[in-house]
Parts: sequence; C-alpha cells; structure tokens
Amino acid sequence: MSDMSAPNPTWREWLLTDAPTSRRHARLANFYQGWLSLRSNTMAMFGLGILIFLLLVALFAPFLAPYDPFVQSLGNRLQPMGAEGHLLGTDSLGRDILSRLIYGSRITLYIVALVALIAPVAGLLVGTVAGYAGGWTDTILMRITDIFLAFPRLVLALAFVAALGAGIENAVLAISLTAWPPYARIARAETLTIRSSDYISAIRLQGAGALRIITKHIWPLCISSLIVRVTLDMAGIILAAAGLGFLGLGAQPPSPEWGAMISEGRRFILDHWWVATVPGLAIFTVSLAFNLLGDGLRDVLDPKDSGQ
Repeated sequence: MSDMSAPNPTWREWLLTDAPTSRRHARLANFYQGWLSLRSNTMAMFGLGILIFLLLVALFAPFLAPYDPFVQSLGNRLQPMGAEGHLLGTDSLGRDILSRLIYGSRITLYIVALVALIAPVAGLLVGTVAGYAGGWTDTILMRITDIFLAFPRLVLALAFVAALGAGIENAVLAISLTAWPPYARIARAETLTIRSSDYISAIRLQGAGALRIITKHIWPLCISSLIVRVTLDMAGIILAAAGLGFLGLGAQPPSPEWGAMISEGRRFILDHWWVATVPGLAIFTVSLAFNLLGDGLRDVLDPKDSGQ
C-alpha cells in the first residue's frame, strides 16, 4: 500500500535517477546530466547562444536583411555607418553591408555543415579500420595520413582548389580533404584502446564480424571525442574558408561571403575601415563561439581533460 500511495516522480527526478529502468532511460538520463553540466558553464552557453543567434539569422535572412544584398547603388558607395539608412554602411559598389553580412551567415553555416559531415566521417572510417585491422593496413593508412598532416592545411587547401577550380563547393571539398587526418588519428587511438578490451573479445567470441564490431561497438565509443574535436575545429574551418574567399578561390562574386567581403574592403581599410572590419568581426565572433562551446563540450564529454 505504501508503494501505491507514493507520488509519481517528476521528469527531473526520473532523469536524475541512479537506477535507470531501461537503455533508453539510461541514455536520456546521461544526456540530461551532460546538458546540466554544459549549462553550468557560462562561457560555453555564451558561445552556444551566439551560434543559435547565427542560425536564426541565417534562417530568417530574407526577413531580417533591410536591403537586397546584391543590388548596387554607386551613388551610395562607401557610406559610413548609419548614413542613408545603412546601419553598417555600404561597400565600394553601394551594397548594404548589414544585408550582405546577414546573407553571408548562410554561406558560413553551409560550409561548416558540409565539412562537419565529410571530414569526421572520413577520418572515423580510416582511423577505425587502421586501428582494428592493424598490420600493413594500419601502416599504409597512417602513412597516407602523415602525408596529409605534413602540409599546412591552408596551403594544401589552396593546392586542391587550384586543381579543382574556384567555387564554394570545391572549397568545401578542399577543406574536407585537408581536415580529416586529425580525426583519423583520434579514431585510431581510441580503436587501439577498445579492440583489446574484454568487451570486444566477448563480442568476437559470439561470432560478430569485423564490420559489425567496428560499426556497432567501436564507432559509438569514438563519437564523443570526435564531437569535441569537430567543435574546436570549426574556427579553423571558418578561417580556412574565409582565407580561400579572400584569395578569390572560394565563393565567387557577387556572393556575400565574409572572406570575399574582407578582400574587397582591404583596398579602403585606411579611409573606410568598416568595409573590411565588420565582416572580420563577424568571423572573429563566430570562431570564438565555436571555441567556447568546444571547451564546454570537452568538459562534459571528456571529463578526464577538464582539469587541464
């Protein structure tokens, strides 16, 4: 009777229990506890807030932009901030900088999303296969990885773009081809630790093949480390994309890509500083947000490093 009269636990109590009743319950409880830990990190939440704001700006760009980002007005070229209704001024062709900045957020998120989908997956595949197979397979895959790591990322990306041709899609592919080796190294290190565990030995004795062991049991254990690395790498990816755009090898005119906007404004940096400074500050802010969020995720997903 006492059990019947006990009040039902709240959602918070159910998620914070030390005795989950199912795998789904344990997974939800672990996620919620990780969220509580991340929420307690002020700087990580500040970075997350900036990224959510950027996502909303990109999503509602047609409603937020006060002007068409592609329409030129040579009579209003290089207007200062606040002049003629242009909050952040105009560029050398009279285009509203704020509108171009808003639409440029879409390009930034597009690049980040594609690279975040391609590079970690490629690195995870190469690293886990090398770590689990060992022998000559490990040697060949890791030597290929070392070759990619031997070149500076931007220099290698420039070489790929020069071979593939200028354009935002080719820039994404080039950045992805230069970004996967660190993920492969992380995945290989994790796999070398996991493959000799009793857990994997028991699964192997049950008749599981290499493909099933890698995809079902090793990959899930590598995900948390890769998520942290991806978040921390986003700043470098944004800077690489901006660098390619600055050199005219990324998004092509009249696309409002932030690196290309800086490249255009560098000619007027002394007399009309806002043309190059505003997109530069946007790149700085988004890169800082990813770094802050990455530090917070590292503390949550990799607690052993939180004290370093």
